[in-house]
Amino acid sequence: MKKYLLALFSTLLPILIFAQDFDIKGEAFNPSDNINDGIIRVTASGGVPPYTYRWSNQSTPLSSNEAVGLTEGVPYSVVITDAVGDTKTVVYTVKTQAITEVFNGTMTPAVATLGAVLFWDPFATIGIYDPVVYADVKQIGVPDWTNEVDDKFVLKKWLQPEGARVSKDDPIAIITDKAGNDITVNASARGELKHLTAEGQTIYNSENQKHVIEQGAHYFGQIVYDKPLVLTHPNGDPLTKPIPFIVIWLVLGALFFTLRMGFINFRGFRHAIDLARGKYDDPDAPGQVTHFQALATAVSGTVGLGNIAGVAVAVSLGGAGATFWMIVCGLLGMSTKFVECTLGVKYRDILPDGRVFGGPMNYLRYGLEKRQMKGLGKVLAGLFAVLAVGASFGGGNMFQANQSFEQLAGQFPMLAGHGFWFGIVTAVLVGIVIIGGISSIARVTGKVVPIMASIYIVAALAVIIMNIQNVGPAFAAIYDGAFNASALKGGVIGVLVIGFQRAAFSNEAGVGSAAIAHSTAKTNNPPSEGFVALLEPFIDTVVVCTLTALVLIFTGMHEVEGMAGAQLTSDAFGSQISWFPYILALAVFLFAFSTMISWSYYGMRAWTYLFGKSKKIEFIYKMLFLVFVVIGASVSLGAVLDFSDMMILAMSFPNIIGLYIMSKEVKIDLDSYVKKLKANLLYKRQEPHK
Repeated sequence: MKKYLLALFSTLLPILIFAQDFDIKGEAFNPSDNINDGIIRVTASGGVPPYTYRWSNQSTPLSSNEAVGLTEGVPYSVVITDAVGDTKTVVYTVKTQAITEVFNGTMTPAVATLGAVLFWDPFATIGIYDPVVYADVKQIGVPDWTNEVDDKFVLKKWLQPEGARVSKDDPIAIITDKAGNDITVNASARGELKHLTAEGQTIYNSENQKHVIEQGAHYFGQIVYDKPLVLTHPNGDPLTKPIPFIVIWLVLGALFFTLRMGFINFRGFRHAIDLARGKYDDPDAPGQVTHFQALATAVSGTVGLGNIAGVAVAVSLGGAGATFWMIVCGLLGMSTKFVECTLGVKYRDILPDGRVFGGPMNYLRYGLEKRQMKGLGKVLAGLFAVLAVGASFGGGNMFQANQSFEQLAGQFPMLAGHGFWFGIVTAVLVGIVIIGGISSIARVTGKVVPIMASIYIVAALAVIIMNIQNVGPAFAAIYDGAFNASALKGGVIGVLVIGFQRAAFSNEAGVGSAAIAHSTAKTNNPPSEGFVALLEPFIDTVVVCTLTALVLIFTGMHEVEGMAGAQLTSDAFGSQISWFPYILALAVFLFAFSTMISWSYYGMRAWTYLFGKSKKIEFIYKMLFLVFVVIGASVSLGAVLDFSDMMILAMSFPNIIGLYIMSKEVKIDLDSYVKKLKANLLYKRQEPHK
């Protein structure tokens, strides 16, 4: 016993002698007027080195005494721990020096608060789902492999038998490349070795299209951990894949309306096509635009950067399997659009001068008032209008201007640094359209939407046809990824949530914005516009989003990590059509431009609900909207745009509450309309005799 105590004492004595008081000094830097480039550096002295640094900023490693890319005006904490477990916590804030930094820093806590509501995980809260991501195994792959590698790798020899216990850095296999070079592969973790490839077999061949498409084709072995390992952010916080409340809210609503309306998304599809083609257009019906123009306006408000960049992010995070769940959610969302746009027409208000005022503000207020819920209706309508105005200035305007400028500047370097003038030109173009009101907007979107959608769809189909030999492996990857997802992707639940989230955020079914556009359609039958509206999620998600995902999968770009979404999609197209990134950049601008003009109308109708229906009030809103176009293109506002983007999602709370309450009324109207349709009692355009 004395011997052990002596050994312990001799170990601790140097520490006790040489350890000094644990002290921390730090400083914060603001190197420029750009947002989110703050730096905090701390220096530890005394105590017993080495030290670990646990930052509140999740992207800063535990080993780093310096955090970079920080938001100015926001406090950051760091807990420093020495070798014997002594800790000290310090908090620093990078001072703001530009007005944009002040706005960004002020809005960051607001984004966190709204995000805590929208992305709250109720299943994790009640304990029936663990959002923490665990790894059961460590995959062993070809060293330094990327999806662009042009080589063939063969497993020459296993250095450790199946089931062997290995430690980190133990040599476990020898592989050879196309040139005959031997490569020794070492274990990257401790655990039990599992062979996935036999000696002499090919691991990965870049000329084998199945290998290019298949997720993780370059893996040839696994190390099974003794117990599941919690995956963490660089700062040590557990990595989580929650089931966000907003996704549950939108998807459950879509599922409910699909069942309540008797699968109208499927049985009403053919009639919806007939309506959009103008087969039932009545020129004398009340309203301002045709069925097709209303559809084009609403589609232009949803088809945008999310279909290009958002899908790329979803597929890189959730793998090919996210595509399947994206399609499922898009099909369900068609029913939600039917319900909200039917109500948008039913409760619209048409002024003597022909202007139409409709949308969720009207049906929430007057539809609920009819049910003796006047107070609730006023609150929900007012909340929706406030959120819609905020969303129109940010997500529907500044974000679009900002991202389209970045994409164009990336392909045309001469634009770099000229965001202000780009904003001025864009504002002039937007102004020319929106000053004329919904009729002018509908005329432009009726031409722009088919052109931009056709360019994108034809290009995507061209890439798919050029890689048609990959069709089998691609759809196999989608199916396997949807139902046999790895733990690293969050399992089946994780992939499902990613797919549902992308679709729900992209087509905005349940948000209520499209009901504002569709309320202007010329029709005597509200359900007719509901039928037309259900085509939107089909076009946006089932067609455009799916084509983007297929291009990424067919070209193998879904395996690329650490690249921004829009760039990933651009590179996928560029790998097959060298000049297409330039066309894609212009398509992004058209998507953004059409989104802006549609959201200008959505925001204006919410604005007039709050401040009055005079043309003067409308003009004030339009001028403000154009000012924000310039601001969005010339200034990075970070958290301000994030908050506004979240306001779009938050619009779904008051809207879907109203839709649930009025769903019975919509079902009655639908049944009545279908009877008229079957009895041939609806107005039908006379086809010219040949």
